[in-house]
Amino acid sequence: MTPETQVILGLVLGVATLILLVLKTKIHAFLAIIIAASMTGLIGGMDPVLVASTISSGFGSTLGSIGIVVGFGVMIGRILEVSGAAERLAYTLIRFVGKKKEEWAMAIAGYIVSIPIFVDSAFVILNPLVKALSRKTGKSVITLGVALAVGLAATHHAVPPTPGPLGVAGIFDVDIGLMIMWGLLFSIPIIISGVMYAKWVGKRIYQIPTEDGLDFERPDAHLAYQEFIQLSDERSKELPSLFRSMLPILLPIVLIFLNTTLVALDVSGGWVDYVLFLGQPIIAVGLALVAAIYALAGHMKREEALERMEEGMVTAGIILLVTGAGGALGEVLRESGAGDYIAQQVATLPLPAILVPFFIATFVRLVQGSGTVAMITAASISAPIVMNLDVNMALAAQAAALGAMIFSYFNDSLFWVVNRMLGVKEVKEQIMVWSVPTTIAWGVSLVSLLIANMFV
Repeated sequence: MTPETQVILGLVLGVATLILLVLKTKIHAFLAIIIAASMTGLIGGMDPVLVASTISSGFGSTLGSIGIVVGFGVMIGRILEVSGAAERLAYTLIRFVGKKKEEWAMAIAGYIVSIPIFVDSAFVILNPLVKALSRKTGKSVITLGVALAVGLAATHHAVPPTPGPLGVAGIFDVDIGLMIMWGLLFSIPIIISGVMYAKWVGKRIYQIPTEDGLDFERPDAHLAYQEFIQLSDERSKELPSLFRSMLPILLPIVLIFLNTTLVALDVSGGWVDYVLFLGQPIIAVGLALVAAIYALAGHMKREEALERMEEGMVTAGIILLVTGAGGALGEVLRESGAGDYIAQQVATLPLPAILVPFFIATFVRLVQGSGTVAMITAASISAPIVMNLDVNMALAAQAAALGAMIFSYFNDSLFWVVNRMLGVKEVKEQIMVWSVPTTIAWGVSLVSLLIANMFV
């Protein structure tokens, strides 16, 4: 058996084991992912000791990049919920976009916010809006949550200064302005299709948060909109101001956006270094938590404020464990060489030039989970090929970025973040909630790229 065949065999058996354990046994997804990662590495020919250390490093590096941010984010979210700030923002969004169009409001919010902010963190920060809208309008939290997540994922994959598309633009030597323009344009049909699907799936998985915000329920009927309007008018008198409500969300967005912009411009030194420090996600979201405490929880007693934040941490625990396990699996797949080998094979197929980076990104994403890694890998392999072909390089760069949107599943941290925070526990429903819409987005991207390639 050749090393390449062994690597692919390890990947196939590892993923099959993961699916079997999650679907057919009582083993928790966290443990199932760790078992699958171990099998993939061992069967794939990795040194047994290296498999164990790779799992540990993958788990640690994933949580090192997102763990603290998730912890801060869920505490901010809990304060936004209990203080009424999330309700204030929800009402403002509804009035701005229009009643009965809440899913569009959330998709637009995701479209804007995910440009400067890491997609997982953005969903954590904005999830309280989803829950407040669901509670107060009776719309399924699944409809609103999927619409938000699709909006976030679209610009996360396509628009600099998000690290993935920014790196792709550099590898393809594409002007950043062009990359931003095409990314914003391609994101529009993705969001439209995502909202349409969100409406459909929300009718089939109908649930809204309970009054305490800690669980979900599936009632038989929606709340009346007239009741919502009356409640809005009455509650507005009791809610914090719009400025105080928006501060914990806008503060990290602005700081992180400044950081990513300065890094993209390669500016540093002097006072800029302090701005870069404040714009690091950990620092920015930490400052947002401080702002939330003093702007929104000032009226609470110390014990009550701490208790509310700890309630949010209960939600964060399982998200962190499963997210870290997904990172461990992805690290094993990268270390085994499975992603690189498959990408190289795809590069040899007789595809139209625009689709070479698209399908390389697709396959790498499927086997290792990280959209950013899939984008960069696809760009690195395909750029030397398409540079010698008759193809628009900006479209080729977008193809490498958008091809990584396909079928988000167990080894993708966002899969777990979205499903856990929306209260979706059944595997079939988890796939409907996030694997299917990401695949629809992938298909819409493919069509959009082919149409654009005809005219550019």
